[in-house]
Amino acid sequence: MLGSFGKLVERQIKKAQAEGQLDRLEGEGQPLPDRSSEAQTDPALAAGHRIMAQAGVLPEEFNIKKKLDAARKTYASQTDPEERKATMAQIAELEMRYNMARDARRAFFR
Repeated sequence: MLGSFGKLVERQIKKAQAEGQLDRLEGEGQPLPDRSSEAQTDPALAAGHRIMAQAGVLPEEFNIKKKLDAARKTYASQTDPEERKATMAQIAELEMRYNMARDARRAFFR
C-alpha cells in the first residue's frame, strides 16, 4: 500500500511518461552506473544530488570541488617554483571556499 507521498510520486511518474519526458533518456537501455561509493551515504541525499546535477543546479560546493581537483592536478605537473606558489595559493583559497560552502549546506539541512 502506498502512502500519500508514494501516490504523488506515482502520479508524477505516470504524467512524465504520458508527456514523453522519460523517452530517450541518457543511458537508456544500458546497465546502471556503479555507485558503490554512495553505499554509506544517505540515499535520499545522493538521489537529490543526482537530480540537481541533471537539472544543472548543483550546490556551489560541487563546482568548487571540480575547480579544486583541477588545481591540484595542475600543481602536480608544475615545475616552476613561482607557478607552484601561485597554484598553491589558488588551492588554499578554493579549499577555504569549498569548506565554507559545504558547512553552509550541511547547516541548512539540519
